[in-house]
Amino acid sequence: MEAEELEDEKRWPAFDIEGSSVVEKGYPENIAKAEESEKGKVYINKEQYFEGVRPEVWEFHIGGYQVCEKWLKDRRGRELSYDDIRHYQKITVALGETIRLMQEKCLFEMFND
Repeated sequence: MEAEELEDEKRWPAFDIEGSSVVEKGYPENIAKAEESEKGKVYINKEQYFEGVRPEVWEFHIGGYQVCEKWLKDRRGRELSYDDIRHYQKITVALGETIRLMQEKCLFEMFND
């Protein structure tokens, strides 16, 4: 979680709505198949959400766990600190980079067999 790409705040999903920052029961919730204005939003409570989480990042699994969902579920009932929010934003970038690299590797192998 120390790669230079992770520090590029332009790549982070926004978390701009004021509120308690508590991950409430029944959350997180991703609105992947909603109206265009709701796509890419990961709600942590009724009012607050991370905006700009790509569907493939939200759905990415490692070892049977959906990473973005599990990280937030593990914090249910807790207030996300400033550092927690930044860490989650960096997780989404790291997963996006992981997906990109995996796709590149598959293409490379496909054309070099």
